[in-house]
Amino acid sequence: MRTLTVVCLATLLAAGARAQEAQPAPLSYDCHRTHTPIRIDGKLDDPAWKKAKWTSDFVDIQGAAKPTPRLRTRAKMLWDDKYLYIAAELEEPNVIGTLTKHDSVIFKDNDFEIFIKPLPESESYYEFELNALNTGWDLFLPKPYNQGGKADSSWDIAGLKTAVAVQGTLNLPGDTDHGWTLEIAYPLDAFNSRQQVPLPKPGTVWRINFSRVEWTPGNPKEDNWVWSPQGVINMHVPDRWGYLHFR
Repeated sequence: MRTLTVVCLATLLAAGARAQEAQPAPLSYDCHRTHTPIRIDGKLDDPAWKKAKWTSDFVDIQGAAKPTPRLRTRAKMLWDDKYLYIAAELEEPNVIGTLTKHDSVIFKDNDFEIFIKPLPESESYYEFELNALNTGWDLFLPKPYNQGGKADSSWDIAGLKTAVAVQGTLNLPGDTDHGWTLEIAYPLDAFNSRQQVPLPKPGTVWRINFSRVEWTPGNPKEDNWVWSPQGVINMHVPDRWGYLHFR
């Protein structure tokens, strides 16, 4: 019986190792420094953005084995002495938003989400969600939910700047929109009310991922599209997030 138990355990461990190997390595993004100010208006027309590369198009949260998202999503980033700048472009034929109160559960709307771990060796990380009405939800997690972590919505990103631009008409289902774009200036010292995070410099590496939640009318289950695939329907697995390289 003991031999059989050992064999079964070895089989399970081998299967787990194969499953881990089957997951692609997390993606990486080279975030270059900008010396040109960025106006946060959601329009992505500042000259500095032309020098920043787009991420690859978002995929299903579980990875390439799942269908390609029907709507395109992509992002790009820059940084300077004060901010991490994030821009995103979301294709959407019917741009809608309902939540207007800060720190609402924004993913009940279609939204764009940012997960940042500025101290990669720690358990803690930060989340920010934004809808097409430019309503945000910022929260701090001392550790992932599956490790007993509890979200702290009392944390606010001091000095945060956000803006949304709609390419179409918001909350008007009778026409066809192109989508919506957003810009975020995320202060590099915003984490200090929870933990001391050194300001980045060329060579610094953070972990980061982006998620888009998309609801289809009549369907009670949302789509989850991400930059770096998680392998599971769970954004709160930081080891699967991408690498942000400050250049």
